[in-house]
Amino acid sequence: MNSHRPPRSSASLLRVAVPNKGSLSEAAAAMLREAGYAQRSDAKELVLLDEANGVEFFYLRPRDIAVYVGEGTLDVGITGRDMLVDSGAKATEVRPLGFARSRFRFAAPAGAELTVEKLHGLRLATSYPGLVQSYLAEHGVSTRMIKLDGAVETAIRLGVADVIADVVETGTTLRQNGLELFGEPILESEGILIRRSEAEPPVGLEPLVRRLNGVMVARNYVMMDYDASADIVDKASEITPGLESPTVSPLAREGWYAVRAMVPRKDAQQLMDDLWELGARAILVTDIAACRL
Repeated sequence: MNSHRPPRSSASLLRVAVPNKGSLSEAAAAMLREAGYAQRSDAKELVLLDEANGVEFFYLRPRDIAVYVGEGTLDVGITGRDMLVDSGAKATEVRPLGFARSRFRFAAPAGAELTVEKLHGLRLATSYPGLVQSYLAEHGVSTRMIKLDGAVETAIRLGVADVIADVVETGTTLRQNGLELFGEPILESEGILIRRSEAEPPVGLEPLVRRLNGVMVARNYVMMDYDASADIVDKASEITPGLESPTVSPLAREGWYAVRAMVPRKDAQQLMDDLWELGARAILVTDIAACRL
């Protein structure tokens, strides 16, 4: 147990930046807790030492995390892919974390019939100028960039900009402001784990990644158990192949087998129906609390 593990020296602690507020903060803290790490109980805490796991957490503005990691002040961090790209920091993505997904899109007044190629010289308002500028540069387009901290969707109506680039979830707010999307998504963003790009991976990163991988698998897979007669075991195994192969064990009832396999959570109900139609019985689904694969 952690209580019997000797504490690590401060020099060997993995320094991890965590968002201090917003949806990124809540989702990151939840994932870290599921991975077995201590997390703050008071939102005013700026630093938390998890000595048992050899980690020190620093709670920072999400937009600043890539900068701290890129400069080597902190070892790794959790932030949004959009914020990493926008920062221009010397940090690199280690792995996606599956939460806070969003899309960045261009929008203009309905009926404007704009394309990315037609943006030359127009006033473009966004809260992520670095991200948008990088995208436009790849397409050989130059605009007059206007940085806003919020309410980007009102910039056109207020006469500040001709076009905007912003986070889009449902598009309802844009439509309410008389705007419509155009062009391909600028970026598909989500919460990510990052580290400094111009340095060796920090000591302690591997266990953190392994634990986060375990959380991702536990969230996306379930364990399925069922009984199948000998004549359908092969077909049933094709339905639930598992990660490598299903576990098949003989039952006390002659000619019957117990089958166990990990299956995608989103497909579990359909797989149960398919197995039942095939003739499998006693089909059970259970959550996976943690795993190492």
